[in-house]
Amino acid sequence: MSQTPGTEPAHRYTAELAGQIELAWQDRWDELGTFNADNPVGDLAGPLAQRTPFFLLDMFPYPSGKGLHVGHPLGYIATDTVARFHRMKGENVLYTMGYDAFGLPAEQYAVQTGQHPRITTEQNIANMRRQLRRMGLSHDRRRSLATTDVDYVRWTQWIFLQVFNSWFDPQATAPDGSTGAARPVAELREKLEAGTIAVPDGRNWADLDQVERAKVVDSFRLAYVSQAPVNWCPGLGTVLANEEVTSEGRSERGNYPVFKRNLSQWMMRITAYGQRLANDLDTIDWPEKVRAMQRNWIGRSEGANVFFDMPAAKAAGATPTTLEVYTTRPDTLFGATFMVVAPEHPILGGTFGGDATDADSLTVPTSWPQGTRQAWTGGHATPREAVAAYRAQAAAKSETERTAEDRVKTGVFTGFYGTNPTNGRPVPVFVADYVLWGYGTGAIMAVPAHDQRDWDFARAFDLEVIRTIGAAADPYGHDLSTSAYVGDGVAVDSANDEISLDGMSKDEAKAAMVQWLESKGLGRGTVTYRLRDWLFSRQRYWGEPFPILWDEDGVAHPVPEDMLPVELPEISDYSPRTFDPDDADSSPEAPLGRAEDWVNVTLDLGDGPKKYRRETNTMPQWAGSCWYEMRYTDPNNDQALSDAQNLAYWMGPREGKPSGGTDLYVGGVEHAVLHLLYARFWQKVLFDLGHVPDSEPYHTLFNQGYVQAYAYKDERGQYVPADEVEGDEESGFTWQGQSVRREYGKMGKSLKNIVTPDEMYEAYGADVFRVYEMSMGPLDLSRPWETRAVVGSQRFLQRLWRNVVDEETGELVVSDADADLKTRRLLARTIADVTVEYENMRVNTAIAKLIVLNNHLTGLSAAPREVVEKLVLMVSPVAPHIAEELWSRLGHEGSLARVPFPVVEDESLLVEEAVTAIVQANGKVRAKLEVPPSISEEDLRAAALEAAPIVRLLDGRDPLKVIVRTPSLVNIVLPKA
Repeated sequence: MSQTPGTEPAHRYTAELAGQIELAWQDRWDELGTFNADNPVGDLAGPLAQRTPFFLLDMFPYPSGKGLHVGHPLGYIATDTVARFHRMKGENVLYTMGYDAFGLPAEQYAVQTGQHPRITTEQNIANMRRQLRRMGLSHDRRRSLATTDVDYVRWTQWIFLQVFNSWFDPQATAPDGSTGAARPVAELREKLEAGTIAVPDGRNWADLDQVERAKVVDSFRLAYVSQAPVNWCPGLGTVLANEEVTSEGRSERGNYPVFKRNLSQWMMRITAYGQRLANDLDTIDWPEKVRAMQRNWIGRSEGANVFFDMPAAKAAGATPTTLEVYTTRPDTLFGATFMVVAPEHPILGGTFGGDATDADSLTVPTSWPQGTRQAWTGGHATPREAVAAYRAQAAAKSETERTAEDRVKTGVFTGFYGTNPTNGRPVPVFVADYVLWGYGTGAIMAVPAHDQRDWDFARAFDLEVIRTIGAAADPYGHDLSTSAYVGDGVAVDSANDEISLDGMSKDEAKAAMVQWLESKGLGRGTVTYRLRDWLFSRQRYWGEPFPILWDEDGVAHPVPEDMLPVELPEISDYSPRTFDPDDADSSPEAPLGRAEDWVNVTLDLGDGPKKYRRETNTMPQWAGSCWYEMRYTDPNNDQALSDAQNLAYWMGPREGKPSGGTDLYVGGVEHAVLHLLYARFWQKVLFDLGHVPDSEPYHTLFNQGYVQAYAYKDERGQYVPADEVEGDEESGFTWQGQSVRREYGKMGKSLKNIVTPDEMYEAYGADVFRVYEMSMGPLDLSRPWETRAVVGSQRFLQRLWRNVVDEETGELVVSDADADLKTRRLLARTIADVTVEYENMRVNTAIAKLIVLNNHLTGLSAAPREVVEKLVLMVSPVAPHIAEELWSRLGHEGSLARVPFPVVEDESLLVEEAVTAIVQANGKVRAKLEVPPSISEEDLRAAALEAAPIVRLLDGRDPLKVIVRTPSLVNIVLPKA
């Protein structure tokens, strides 16, 4: 039929028609509850719960005011494709989306404008929900939530109270048989009262008053308060995690200066779970690189805590009288010639009395090489002055900078000496910032003979270098005056009247030394972790209030569960009260401290009305993201965070998923450590207490790659709008006639290279956008965005449309005749291959195979209905709107969302027809082989060379050349006889 120039056929699949189809089907899905998942019990119960469950989710987003760009949905489209595929497999699929809605950006906006952060947050959520709905994601919208929802906050606070009301009993057995588990503090009180657990400071439990007893119990809790050195950022008005501070000591967000401050902070005792967190990584299906990152972060090491007597402390009558150090190499203790403490270590706070760090204490035994005052104190008159100056410098450094492997170890003498327990030698104590308070004991011993950086330190300070390890073949062959000996070997020069390690291997010597230390009360074998307790306080308004009340004696009391949630009060000033970095007595305060009527309350907690003060810090954003997958399973339950039956159905162990947890969790590798580690910790505590069915929250983890984009800079180094740039790699790139330079990186407003999903919907429709994102490459790899390449995905869907619908009339053009054998074989192979690709999240290769089948149908006079219908069903997980529309036009009622995914009904169609391959030698036919038409060049070459006539002709020689033309010809050039 002829067409008027410049007009579109009335029924052509254009962006406009795609938009009409997509919006209509999205409305219909919502109206029918097409993607609703049924629970076994409760308000969402239904018959689908008789099916096998499949629970998948994305790492939920923060609802930014900027909305989404095309890089964000990569994982979301992938999970939607998987969700739709599993529904068609007959499973009950739980798939929804929540919002990690507490956070610093909304609070900063509130500080600047005075607008309540809830208003900003809810506007951002509404915009993001609109963008995600327009994408066609098959979420069960009944289950959607935000961490700021009042009922969600209630259960976040309830979980905090479970942690607060628990302690870690190392002798208890967890429900899965693990050693050590969370137990209620009521059991701890019973053990303290019975004397089976000692009061830490040695006092008698019966002699303590109620306040003293409460504080002893508090010291064991899994959630406790501690004076902790924190990263305070006045510019942002909050404490920052170490990971949020750059190596230059500035905030990652905003580039503000960060200062170290000691603050009273809530902590989570995650270190108690170090062993279980490490062990259980073997039970879950995660990428090995993520498991390795977690193991490294946990950082388990075996060693010993060694006690060094401190003569200055004894002489001054002060306590403690020993310095406890942690070492992974107790076998080298005979070679310890100096110790190092962290700048935050309590011994530097005057614990040993006023005279311990006077100038007169800077003395060295006559048997030791004399260090100069200049070297030991950095030019200061006394160790006291040197330590104060050094600590001030250390406070300005980030942890990353302090622990960098390539930096030189520095430090100053503290004025203290310890005594090496193996030989009685005095050991000077230095302070150095490469030692961290909170790791081990915050103090280490140094053996410069066997650590190069300690050797460099010893040389700088004229400290002794004592050999304790030697090569097995030549123990004294290495010259320690030139460098440290860092190789393996046997113990040497390591003996006293009671113990000799000489000649032992490392492991033998470590075991012998630990046994001797323990027998003498000079130390103990220890397992320690790089992992440190989780700092759980933020000095912000926009976060979950702690359900804690402080009485007039400074004792913490949990808010009764029937008083939850504790809601945020209305305030007019959201900025925190900051502090003067130069004033040691000033400290920051949270904005909630201004809400006096909210902070100061009179309540009856069971022993009559009393005055209390509410906790004014709020929880970190991590809190809400630690457990949202559990709430998805039962989002409206007001009696529990989720009914036990619903949790067991969706997250409990079952055949094929022995560790329990969600079936699939998809998100970026940037959350590989903190979010995932914190969520695993909370899960284990709740598991120990009997609230959840398994100790792991996520059984299978998949890290998607990123969508990156080209950006362009002009001669001034300024970014120009990427969508206005013209040219190519050969001719060069220009913007408004100016030459510009192309670079490659992350999408962002500052780079002026953002493309939004809304732009894609407008220009192509959601299905084309989805197909393009999924066809760009493997999901776990990053890939460049190229808007011009989207047209390929559009053409695929337009061809699919034309195989079913006449573009002029809108009538069906499919044939009801049987497909020919070639088409049926291709269909069977496509079904088999696409099923495997969807199962393994290789959506890009699934699309490629669908395109092959679709192109084959395009070449036919009319596409057979039996083939088209199966093709439409296979396309539907990735391009659901056009698939629904074509399915409807093909005469089917209702949605195809739960129509069974195609299967190969005749397995014989998967057996390829054989073709005859001719094998020639020097141009003469010597053999014929029956091979499959899809045989590879390598396999055909091997088969030809193994043919009996060719083996005889070669007679053990190699051919001069083998020319392969798959699948029908192999020509072999024989060597000359």
